Amino acid sequence: MRSAVAKWKQAFRFKKKSKLNRMDGFQKILTVLLILMAAFMLLPIVYIFNHALKPYHELFIYPPNIFVREPSFSNFVELFLVATSSTVPVTRYLFNSIVISGLSVVSVVIVSALCAYPISKHRFPGHQAVFAMILLTLMFAPEAVQIPRYLVVSSLGIMNTYLGHILPIIAMPVGVFLMKQFMDQVPNELLEAARIDGASEFTTFLRIAMPICMPAVATVAILTFQSSWSNVETSTLFMQDDEMKNFPFFLTTLTNNLANNVARQGAAAAAAMVMFLPNLIIFLAFQSKVIATMAHSGIK
Repeated sequence: MRSAVAKWKQAFRFKKKSKLNRMDGFQKILTVLLILMAAFMLLPIVYIFNHALKPYHELFIYPPNIFVREPSFSNFVELFLVATSSTVPVTRYLFNSIVISGLSVVSVVIVSALCAYPISKHRFPGHQAVFAMILLTLMFAPEAVQIPRYLVVSSLGIMNTYLGHILPIIAMPVGVFLMKQFMDQVPNELLEAARIDGASEFTTFLRIAMPICMPAVATVAILTFQSSWSNVETSTLFMQDDEMKNFPFFLTTLTNNLANNVARQGAAAAAAMVMFLPNLIIFLAFQSKVIATMAHSGIK
Protein backbone atom coordinates (compact mmCIF):
# COMPACT_ATOMS: atom_id res chain seq x y z
CA MET A 1 0.00 0.00 0.00
CA ARG A 2 2.77 2.40 0.92
CA SER A 3 4.66 1.63 -2.28
CA ALA A 4 1.54 2.36 -4.37
CA VAL A 5 1.07 5.72 -2.61
CA ALA A 6 4.74 6.54 -3.12
CA LYS A 7 4.51 5.71 -6.82
CA TRP A 8 1.38 7.88 -7.18
CA LYS A 9 3.11 10.81 -5.50
CA GLN A 10 6.18 10.38 -7.67
CA ALA A 11 4.06 10.27 -10.83
CA PHE A 12 2.16 13.37 -9.74
CA ARG A 13 5.39 15.27 -9.10
CA PHE A 14 6.74 14.19 -12.47
CA LYS A 15 3.63 15.38 -14.30
CA LYS A 16 3.68 18.67 -12.41
CA LYS A 17 7.35 19.27 -13.15
CA SER A 18 7.00 18.22 -16.78
CA LYS A 19 4.10 20.62 -17.29
CA LEU A 20 6.12 23.50 -15.89
CA ASN A 21 9.16 22.51 -17.89
CA ARG A 22 7.15 22.57 -21.12
CA MET A 23 6.49 26.29 -20.62
CA ASP A 24 9.07 28.69 -21.98
CA GLY A 25 10.07 31.93 -20.31
CA PHE A 26 7.45 34.04 -22.08
CA GLN A 27 4.65 31.67 -21.11
CA LYS A 28 5.73 31.72 -17.48
CA ILE A 29 5.80 35.51 -17.44
CA LEU A 30 2.40 35.62 -19.13
CA THR A 31 0.98 33.18 -16.58
CA VAL A 32 2.23 35.32 -13.70
CA LEU A 33 0.75 38.46 -15.29
CA LEU A 34 -2.61 36.74 -15.81
CA ILE A 35 -2.66 35.59 -12.19
CA LEU A 36 -1.92 39.13 -11.00
CA MET A 37 -4.62 40.52 -13.29
CA ALA A 38 -7.14 37.96 -12.01
CA ALA A 39 -6.30 38.88 -8.42
CA PHE A 40 -6.76 42.57 -9.26
CA MET A 41 -10.15 41.89 -10.87
CA LEU A 42 -11.26 40.00 -7.76
CA LEU A 43 -10.68 43.06 -5.56
CA PRO A 44 -14.20 44.54 -6.09
CA ILE A 45 -15.78 41.24 -5.04
CA VAL A 46 -13.53 41.03 -1.99
CA TYR A 47 -14.36 44.65 -1.16
CA ILE A 48 -18.13 44.05 -1.33
CA PHE A 49 -17.96 41.17 1.16
CA ASN A 50 -15.59 42.98 3.49
CA HIS A 51 -17.50 46.25 3.29
CA ALA A 52 -20.72 44.53 4.36
CA LEU A 53 -19.00 43.22 7.50
CA LYS A 54 -17.44 46.52 8.57
CA PRO A 55 -18.75 48.25 11.71
CA TYR A 56 -19.57 51.95 11.46
CA HIS A 57 -16.19 53.16 12.68
CA GLU A 58 -14.55 51.29 9.79
CA LEU A 59 -17.04 52.37 7.14
CA PHE A 60 -15.89 55.99 7.38
CA ILE A 61 -12.21 55.47 8.17
CA TYR A 62 -9.71 57.46 6.09
CA PRO A 63 -7.86 56.26 4.15
CA PRO A 64 -10.38 53.49 3.44
CA ASN A 65 -9.41 49.86 3.90
CA ILE A 66 -10.34 46.99 1.61
CA PHE A 67 -10.18 44.35 4.31
CA VAL A 68 -12.29 44.48 7.46
CA ARG A 69 -10.42 44.53 10.76
CA GLU A 70 -13.27 43.78 13.19
CA PRO A 71 -15.95 41.76 11.34
CA SER A 72 -19.49 42.33 12.55
CA PHE A 73 -23.01 41.40 11.45
CA SER A 74 -24.45 44.65 12.80
CA ASN A 75 -25.09 45.93 9.26
CA PHE A 76 -27.30 42.96 8.49
CA VAL A 77 -29.17 43.46 11.77
CA GLU A 78 -29.75 47.09 10.81
CA LEU A 79 -30.95 46.04 7.36
CA PHE A 80 -33.37 43.58 8.96
CA LEU A 81 -34.71 46.25 11.32
CA VAL A 82 -35.21 48.70 8.45
CA ALA A 83 -36.94 46.01 6.40
CA THR A 84 -39.33 45.07 9.21
CA SER A 85 -40.28 48.72 9.77
CA SER A 86 -41.30 49.17 6.13
CA THR A 87 -44.96 49.76 5.29
CA VAL A 88 -44.89 47.00 2.69
CA PRO A 89 -43.27 43.77 3.97
CA VAL A 90 -39.83 43.16 2.52
CA THR A 91 -40.94 39.64 1.64
CA ARG A 92 -43.34 41.18 -0.87
CA TYR A 93 -40.51 43.02 -2.63
CA LEU A 94 -38.40 39.86 -2.61
CA PHE A 95 -41.29 37.78 -3.96
CA ASN A 96 -41.82 40.27 -6.78
CA SER A 97 -38.13 40.15 -7.74
CA ILE A 98 -38.07 36.34 -7.78
CA VAL A 99 -41.23 36.12 -9.92
CA ILE A 100 -40.09 38.87 -12.30
CA SER A 101 -36.58 37.45 -12.71
CA GLY A 102 -37.85 33.90 -13.29
CA LEU A 103 -40.47 34.88 -15.85
CA SER A 104 -38.03 37.24 -17.56
CA VAL A 105 -35.41 34.52 -17.95
CA VAL A 106 -37.91 32.08 -19.46
CA SER A 107 -39.44 34.71 -21.77
CA VAL A 108 -36.13 36.08 -23.05
CA VAL A 109 -34.70 32.62 -23.74
CA ILE A 110 -37.81 31.57 -25.69
CA VAL A 111 -38.04 34.80 -27.70
CA SER A 112 -34.30 34.90 -28.44
CA ALA A 113 -34.24 31.27 -29.57
CA LEU A 114 -37.35 31.61 -31.75
CA CYS A 115 -35.87 34.73 -33.34
CA ALA A 116 -32.37 33.30 -33.87
CA TYR A 117 -33.42 29.94 -35.34
CA PRO A 118 -35.06 31.20 -38.59
CA ILE A 119 -32.35 33.83 -39.10
CA SER A 120 -29.63 31.19 -38.76
CA LYS A 121 -31.17 28.15 -40.47
CA HIS A 122 -33.83 29.30 -42.93
CA ARG A 123 -32.01 32.11 -44.72
CA PHE A 124 -35.20 33.82 -45.85
CA PRO A 125 -34.91 36.91 -48.09
CA GLY A 126 -33.70 39.83 -46.02
CA HIS A 127 -32.51 37.75 -43.06
CA GLN A 128 -29.20 39.60 -42.99
CA ALA A 129 -30.98 42.96 -42.91
CA VAL A 130 -33.18 41.76 -40.03
CA PHE A 131 -30.15 40.58 -38.08
CA ALA A 132 -28.34 43.85 -38.80
CA MET A 133 -31.29 45.86 -37.46
CA ILE A 134 -31.31 43.74 -34.31
CA LEU A 135 -27.62 44.45 -33.80
CA LEU A 136 -28.21 48.14 -34.55
CA THR A 137 -30.38 48.40 -31.45
CA LEU A 138 -27.29 47.77 -29.35
CA MET A 139 -26.14 51.28 -30.23
CA PHE A 140 -29.07 52.96 -28.47
CA ALA A 141 -28.46 54.12 -24.93
CA PRO A 142 -31.13 53.03 -22.42
CA GLU A 143 -31.98 56.66 -21.70
CA ALA A 144 -32.88 57.21 -25.37
CA VAL A 145 -35.74 54.71 -25.26
CA GLN A 146 -37.19 55.48 -21.84
CA ILE A 147 -39.92 57.81 -23.11
CA PRO A 148 -41.02 55.55 -26.02
CA ARG A 149 -40.96 52.56 -23.68
CA TYR A 150 -43.11 54.41 -21.16
CA LEU A 151 -45.62 55.38 -23.84
CA VAL A 152 -45.85 51.78 -25.07
CA VAL A 153 -46.34 50.35 -21.58
CA SER A 154 -48.90 53.02 -20.75
CA SER A 155 -50.87 52.53 -23.97
CA LEU A 156 -50.98 48.76 -23.41
CA GLY A 157 -52.47 49.28 -19.98
CA ILE A 158 -49.98 47.08 -18.15
CA MET A 159 -48.88 49.59 -15.50
CA ASN A 160 -48.76 48.09 -11.99
CA THR A 161 -48.61 44.55 -13.36
CA TYR A 162 -45.89 41.92 -13.61
CA LEU A 163 -46.10 42.21 -17.39
CA GLY A 164 -45.00 45.83 -17.06
CA HIS A 165 -41.77 44.57 -15.48
CA ILE A 166 -41.18 41.77 -17.98
CA LEU A 167 -42.27 43.14 -21.38
CA PRO A 168 -39.67 45.97 -21.64
CA ILE A 169 -36.75 43.53 -21.39
CA ILE A 170 -38.07 40.62 -23.48
CA ALA A 171 -36.47 41.96 -26.67
CA MET A 172 -32.81 41.37 -25.81
CA PRO A 173 -30.50 41.94 -28.80
CA VAL A 174 -27.50 40.38 -27.06
CA GLY A 175 -29.52 37.21 -26.46
CA VAL A 176 -30.51 36.98 -30.13
CA PHE A 177 -26.91 37.55 -31.20
CA LEU A 178 -25.51 34.83 -28.94
CA MET A 179 -28.22 32.34 -29.88
CA LYS A 180 -27.81 33.02 -33.60
CA GLN A 181 -24.03 32.71 -33.54
CA PHE A 182 -24.27 29.44 -31.62
CA MET A 183 -26.97 28.03 -33.92
CA ASP A 184 -24.71 28.70 -36.88
CA GLN A 185 -22.51 25.91 -35.50
CA VAL A 186 -25.37 23.35 -35.66
CA PRO A 187 -24.83 21.18 -38.80
CA ASN A 188 -27.54 21.69 -41.40
CA GLU A 189 -27.23 18.01 -42.33
CA LEU A 190 -28.41 17.06 -38.84
CA LEU A 191 -31.55 19.15 -39.24
CA GLU A 192 -32.18 17.78 -42.72
CA ALA A 193 -31.89 14.21 -41.41
CA ALA A 194 -34.52 14.98 -38.79
CA ARG A 195 -36.86 16.44 -41.42
CA ILE A 196 -36.38 13.35 -43.65
CA ASP A 197 -37.34 11.16 -40.70
CA GLY A 198 -40.65 13.04 -40.51
CA ALA A 199 -39.93 15.54 -37.75
CA SER A 200 -41.86 18.79 -37.92
CA GLU A 201 -40.10 22.14 -37.90
CA PHE A 202 -41.00 22.75 -34.27
CA THR A 203 -39.79 19.27 -33.29
CA THR A 204 -36.52 19.86 -35.14
CA PHE A 205 -36.08 23.16 -33.32
CA LEU A 206 -37.01 21.77 -29.91
CA ARG A 207 -35.40 18.31 -30.04
CA ILE A 208 -32.33 18.93 -32.21
CA ALA A 209 -31.29 22.59 -32.21
CA MET A 210 -32.08 23.58 -28.62
CA PRO A 211 -30.20 20.75 -26.84
CA ILE A 212 -27.07 21.58 -28.83
CA CYS A 213 -27.45 25.28 -27.95
CA MET A 214 -27.78 24.76 -24.19
CA PRO A 215 -24.53 26.66 -23.42
CA ALA A 216 -25.97 29.69 -25.22
CA VAL A 217 -29.27 29.24 -23.38
CA ALA A 218 -27.44 29.24 -20.05
CA THR A 219 -25.50 32.38 -21.01
CA VAL A 220 -28.62 34.26 -22.09
CA ALA A 221 -30.34 33.16 -18.88
CA ILE A 222 -27.48 34.52 -16.78
CA LEU A 223 -27.42 37.86 -18.59
CA THR A 224 -31.20 38.17 -18.33
CA PHE A 225 -31.23 37.34 -14.64
CA GLN A 226 -28.52 39.89 -13.91
CA SER A 227 -30.31 42.68 -15.76
CA SER A 228 -33.73 41.76 -14.35
CA TRP A 229 -32.61 41.20 -10.77
CA SER A 230 -30.92 44.61 -10.52
CA ASN A 231 -33.46 46.52 -12.64
CA VAL A 232 -34.94 49.57 -10.91
CA GLU A 233 -36.27 51.36 -13.99
CA THR A 234 -39.53 49.43 -14.30
CA SER A 235 -40.39 49.95 -10.62
CA THR A 236 -39.62 53.66 -10.84
CA LEU A 237 -41.40 54.43 -14.12
CA PHE A 238 -44.19 51.88 -14.49
CA MET A 239 -45.24 50.98 -10.94
CA GLN A 240 -47.19 53.37 -8.74
CA ASP A 241 -48.27 50.79 -6.15
CA ASP A 242 -45.52 49.90 -3.69
CA GLU A 243 -46.74 46.31 -3.57
CA MET A 244 -45.74 45.83 -7.23
CA LYS A 245 -42.20 47.18 -6.90
CA ASN A 246 -39.17 44.90 -6.69
CA PHE A 247 -36.44 44.27 -4.15
CA PRO A 248 -33.73 46.46 -5.77
CA PHE A 249 -36.08 49.45 -5.64
CA PHE A 250 -36.61 48.87 -1.92
CA LEU A 251 -32.86 48.72 -1.34
CA THR A 252 -32.30 51.99 -3.21
CA THR A 253 -34.74 53.73 -0.87
CA LEU A 254 -32.43 52.98 2.05
CA THR A 255 -29.87 55.57 0.96
CA ASN A 256 -32.01 58.10 -0.89
CA ASN A 257 -30.93 61.65 0.01
CA LEU A 258 -28.32 60.26 2.43
CA ALA A 259 -25.19 60.94 0.39
CA ASN A 260 -23.57 63.03 3.15
CA ASN A 261 -25.18 61.32 6.15
CA VAL A 262 -24.10 58.45 8.32
CA ALA A 263 -27.58 57.01 8.81
CA ARG A 264 -28.27 53.65 7.16
CA GLN A 265 -24.90 53.41 5.48
CA GLY A 266 -24.31 50.09 7.21
CA ALA A 267 -27.64 48.78 5.96
CA ALA A 268 -26.74 49.99 2.47
CA ALA A 269 -23.45 48.06 2.60
CA ALA A 270 -25.28 44.90 3.63
CA ALA A 271 -27.91 45.49 0.94
CA ALA A 272 -25.21 45.77 -1.74
CA MET A 273 -23.91 42.35 -0.74
CA VAL A 274 -27.43 40.87 -0.72
CA MET A 275 -28.01 42.19 -4.24
CA PHE A 276 -24.68 40.93 -5.54
CA LEU A 277 -24.74 37.44 -4.02
CA PRO A 278 -27.41 35.84 -6.31
CA ASN A 279 -25.60 37.07 -9.42
CA LEU A 280 -22.32 35.60 -8.17
CA ILE A 281 -23.87 32.23 -7.30
CA ILE A 282 -25.61 31.87 -10.67
CA PHE A 283 -22.51 32.89 -12.61
CA LEU A 284 -20.28 30.45 -10.74
CA ALA A 285 -22.81 27.67 -11.32
CA PHE A 286 -22.93 28.22 -15.11
CA GLN A 287 -19.51 29.71 -15.89
CA SER A 288 -18.49 26.72 -18.02
CA LYS A 289 -21.54 27.29 -20.23
CA VAL A 290 -20.61 30.96 -20.62
CA ILE A 291 -17.08 30.07 -21.75
CA ALA A 292 -18.43 27.53 -24.26
CA THR A 293 -20.83 30.11 -25.68
CA MET A 294 -18.12 32.73 -26.13
CA ALA A 295 -15.91 30.17 -27.86
CA HIS A 296 -18.63 29.32 -30.41
CA SER A 297 -20.12 32.78 -30.90
CA GLY A 298 -17.12 34.38 -32.56
CA ILE A 299 -16.28 36.63 -29.59
CA LYS A 300 -12.55 36.56 -29.06
